[in-house]
Amino acid sequence: MVFDVDLIQRVYQGYRDKIHKIQIALDKPLTLTEKILYAHLAEGEALKPYRRGVDYVNFAPDRVAMQDATAQMALLQLLNSGRDKVAVPSTVHCDHLILAYKNAHDDLIAAEKSNQEVYSFLKDVSNKYGIGFWKPGAGIIHQVVLENYAFPGGMMIGTDSHTPNAGGLSMIAIGVGGADAVDVMAGLPWELKMPQIIGVKLTGKLSGWASAKDVILKLAGILTVKGGTNSIIEYFGDGAAALSATGKATICNMGAEVGATTSIFPFDQKSVDYLKMTDRSEIADLAQSLEDCFRADDAVLADPASYYDRVIEIDLSSLEPYVNGPFTPDLAYPVSEFAKAVAEHGYPEKMEAGLIGSCTNSSYEDLSRAASIIKNANSLDLKVKSQLIINPGSEQVKETAERDGLIGDFEQAGAVIMANACGPCIGQWRREGADKAPKNSIVTSFNRNFAKRNDGNPNTYAFVCSPEMVAAFSIAGSLNFNPLKDTLTNEKGEQVKLAEPIGDELPKKGFTLKSAGYIAPVKDGSQMKVTVAPDSERLQLLAPFAPWNGKDIINQPLLIKVTGKCTTDHISMAGVWLRYRGHLDNIANNMLIGAVNAFNHKTNSVIDPETGDYMAVPALARKYKAEGLGSIVVAEENYGEGSSREHAAMEPRFLNVKAIIVKSFARIHETNLKKQGMLALTFVNKTDYDKVQEEDKISILGLTSFAPGKNLTVQLTHKDGSTESFEVSHTYNQTQIEWFRAGSALNKLKSEYKAS
Repeated sequence: MVFDVDLIQRVYQGYRDKIHKIQIALDKPLTLTEKILYAHLAEGEALKPYRRGVDYVNFAPDRVAMQDATAQMALLQLLNSGRDKVAVPSTVHCDHLILAYKNAHDDLIAAEKSNQEVYSFLKDVSNKYGIGFWKPGAGIIHQVVLENYAFPGGMMIGTDSHTPNAGGLSMIAIGVGGADAVDVMAGLPWELKMPQIIGVKLTGKLSGWASAKDVILKLAGILTVKGGTNSIIEYFGDGAAALSATGKATICNMGAEVGATTSIFPFDQKSVDYLKMTDRSEIADLAQSLEDCFRADDAVLADPASYYDRVIEIDLSSLEPYVNGPFTPDLAYPVSEFAKAVAEHGYPEKMEAGLIGSCTNSSYEDLSRAASIIKNANSLDLKVKSQLIINPGSEQVKETAERDGLIGDFEQAGAVIMANACGPCIGQWRREGADKAPKNSIVTSFNRNFAKRNDGNPNTYAFVCSPEMVAAFSIAGSLNFNPLKDTLTNEKGEQVKLAEPIGDELPKKGFTLKSAGYIAPVKDGSQMKVTVAPDSERLQLLAPFAPWNGKDIINQPLLIKVTGKCTTDHISMAGVWLRYRGHLDNIANNMLIGAVNAFNHKTNSVIDPETGDYMAVPALARKYKAEGLGSIVVAEENYGEGSSREHAAMEPRFLNVKAIIVKSFARIHETNLKKQGMLALTFVNKTDYDKVQEEDKISILGLTSFAPGKNLTVQLTHKDGSTESFEVSHTYNQTQIEWFRAGSALNKLKSEYKAS
């Protein structure tokens, strides 16, 4: 089935004329990023040069995609929006709630049973509002989008931080929170700070063990987890044209780990090949007629330093495989240096499990190259020494891989084939013995490796690399193995060396698919009723948040001062908590339970000043709320790094946290806080973080004159009665200040809709 042909035709109609007008208005050659962004300015938005990293701009995305965990809260908000149908094509993908335990067949049956209430809710709301629904087992959202919806020159948003995967097909695709998705589904403009643009020039060509994954693993080491914040990464160069479409998608996908707004590659022959192989020849032909619109102008390519905010060059010919981790995706080691790092840092050398799949690396090409390593090992009488788990990206990939013998190669080596779902990548892995918290190492082809991320065990050292490297490490059973130069002892006692991976970018016989798992919405959903049981543990209808009371925040207690990394996994864990993603009250019980308290260096342990006892973070927040008090959270750099999950913003809002004050924010999380009517504030002087004491009462002054570009004042009242004051900055524009005053962006949206 070819989706959205009419939409794509409308987008492409007059596209070249639009680009010409943009070139005239900006009076300069254009990057690919600028072409697509300016071509998607919202109606009424001025066509003028916007300042990168400064100006907020309204856009009109072409479509919305939601995965089942985040879709719950997004659709609960949509129910409160006052609208009756989505304004742009939108889809829900059931991929996050399937627990990886036994195998694909058994786990899918278990998921459909345990999640029946949630799946029914998602399907009912999809029918009511005209949203496409992808059943459990159909595939991982980003692989399904790449196969069916992504198109060159388009713009989409998705309620998952790895939405940029679609950049592999020259689409601006940005991860957002559910409230942003509601805006777009409701037909409203979507606001984004005009991003800076990082140009990455790729030269040469990959060979041997190097893969597309190694490009982004190396880049993560260069940029770090926040080096791409408020930036779009645009790839170009001869090396880019040599990469497969799915390889490009892998690179764009993991750009989220450096904080990038999104990443994008130019349209080329590899894009055409992939579109045609996925039965979208009509889209390929349309895109080819506009090929110059879907790449940077020649003058940009000739002098990139004059048009990008930063230029980084990577030579693919000399690129070696990388292994990143543990506990952060930007700790990057070339494989030639990895064994040394294992010894120096005392990482567990024995590899317990290898996991291949996730939205980052589960294409046909990925499975093909990894299977070639497994098949070669079998011919050399080598056994796989580590547990091996495979998560195909979609039913189309799985069926094709089965037909071509790839799945059989994995199974012959003892691998377990899990459902076409996220599984262990987002903590949906029922791993035997993980509850005993043994110190161990795993190697994955995933994108994130935060503590507890995969199996809930804080002592699992997770390392990220390419699927073929995961296969090689699994055969060796050791982190000290370098397949580029090392040999292994086979069953006969012989020293043998693994051959370099080989594989097909696209299946030689084409893809095969019996049933995609897609359910189109009913033609008229206006009479569709959506019910949520009042006693449900999984779902809860949302009540509007209270508007601002018109006063400064005075003498509110510190809830927690966080030290070190605080990702959305620390703020609102996934894993077992995924079952409560549609129930705000229940999931609020995980708020900040993974964050480390700066005063006792423990997690989920904060002082109650009234008793002097330490208690769980959510429990103390609930106690304050019951007493009519709010509270304040203080934290360090890149607060909210990681997933787009807006629960990390909604939970503090629900538990009456008044403000989050940090050294710096991750982009998506800062926006999510603003959307929920929270105060997201930044230390002007980062050393002021050190002034905050454990039993402080905190005031935030200046809210009665809250204005863009105008700092607020924080006053600390210490336990001994002394006070200290300092300034905090913010990035609120006037529209966002109105969200704060209304109590949330949704409150503002609903009031405007009623008024119209």
